[in-house]
Amino acid sequence: MLARIFTVGGFTLLSRITGFARDVMLAAILGAGPMADAFFVAFRIPNHFRAIFAEGAFNAAFVPAYADVRNRGGEAGARLFANRIFTLLLTVQVALLLVAWLFMPYLVALLAPGFSDHPDRAALAVELTRITFPYLLLVTLVTLYGGMLNVLHRFATAAAAPIFLNLSMMATLALAVFFPSVGHAAAWGVLIAGVLECLLLAADAGRHGILPGFARLRLDAEVRAFFRALGPATLGSMGTQVALFADTIIASFLAAGALSALYYADRLNQLPVGVIGIAVGTVLLPEMSRRIAAGDASGAMDSQHRAFALTLLMSVPFVAAFLTVPDTIMRAMFVRGAFTAANAGAAGATLAAYALGLIPFVLIRSAVAPFYARHDTATPVKAALIGVAVNVALKFMLVGSLAQIGLALATAAGAWVNLLLVMGFAVRAGHLVIDAELRAVFVRFLAAGAVLGLALWLAAKGAGLWLGHLTTLRDEAMLALLIAVGALVYGASIVMLFGRRWLLRLAH
Repeated sequence: MLARIFTVGGFTLLSRITGFARDVMLAAILGAGPMADAFFVAFRIPNHFRAIFAEGAFNAAFVPAYADVRNRGGEAGARLFANRIFTLLLTVQVALLLVAWLFMPYLVALLAPGFSDHPDRAALAVELTRITFPYLLLVTLVTLYGGMLNVLHRFATAAAAPIFLNLSMMATLALAVFFPSVGHAAAWGVLIAGVLECLLLAADAGRHGILPGFARLRLDAEVRAFFRALGPATLGSMGTQVALFADTIIASFLAAGALSALYYADRLNQLPVGVIGIAVGTVLLPEMSRRIAAGDASGAMDSQHRAFALTLLMSVPFVAAFLTVPDTIMRAMFVRGAFTAANAGAAGATLAAYALGLIPFVLIRSAVAPFYARHDTATPVKAALIGVAVNVALKFMLVGSLAQIGLALATAAGAWVNLLLVMGFAVRAGHLVIDAELRAVFVRFLAAGAVLGLALWLAAKGAGLWLGHLTTLRDEAMLALLIAVGALVYGASIVMLFGRRWLLRLAH
């Protein structure tokens, strides 16, 4: 399992690195003004729907169902099931695309109502969203192909596909002079990336003989079971996206640059979420599904415990850094071109707020895995919807005094509520046992994070004095120094608190 996690995590890390390069270009060329806000609305809208229908609900329902059909009915049964799901999926997505194109002004007005006071920005957002929205159809097919490959323990191609989004956007940004605006260049980059990702996954599925095709629509027992799981999963994913929709809606009323601050802060916050949390969850779900189908419930729980420990091991440094030195990180990464130090300050404060919820962000995929592996998508929905209710309520309470920082704080609070409820439900159902060893792991990671945070804070104070004479690359040099100090302190803390034997056992 660990090797597969590192495969997914490695390609995801490469995706995040190229994504960082893309965001540097976006920040330098697009900045954080009205055009940037219009593009980020156009970028967020299809991604919200993608998270609801594709990567969120669809994966949760399809992967265990496809694995189960393949185990019981062999390749022929799995092919028929995949063909029927492909036909249904494509039909629904084409219909959604046509409706969205026709009613795009109303969709943008609904999701960014603050733009109504700025007709030029609203018109630009509508135009750009019409370009980006077909990305939803393409990435939904990517999710289908990727889920099928994951069941075969083929994770690399699906993990590598998002790299195309970054490379495509960088290419179109570099050629922005040939587009009506920089926003148009970025939007076309999104659409081109969707085409490339779909072709890549379709080719890999074809190589393994599992590329689905059209089939006569028939609601047999397997398809009905899939939809019974998909319904609750969609509600859960929709609840999470409602909170993100609320961010877009509320931030559209804030001063120009608020949406951009949320975007850049979330991009950095998503680095550990994608590289660690999603990578571990992607591998854990088929692993637990296989073990539970074989009657090995204790082995499935052991896999989940190891997933928790591995996720925390790699995530705690990000939490410590984002909480103690967020301004340094933002300045080193993005202050150039149209992106100013003031923009970095706003994004850094927002990043620190997001970081308060980073642990539940990275653990939630592993926490819900025992339910999804048992085809129970309803129970996690209860926790997700309660978390969303807390999240949205806090947004309205905090946004007035804290602007976009309040939105991020509310998101963090909702994430904690969601995680704690999911784990409580799992313990009550007997799917998870929080034994003395697991509790000790949590406490030790808390101690390691506190030590690391203090070391980074002290190092940043000292580095500010040592590097104050530099007129160029000062923030970059400070960040490099903090990374070196953090690596030494955290590595020593982990060895002292856990011991080499625990680390070796985790690796096997």
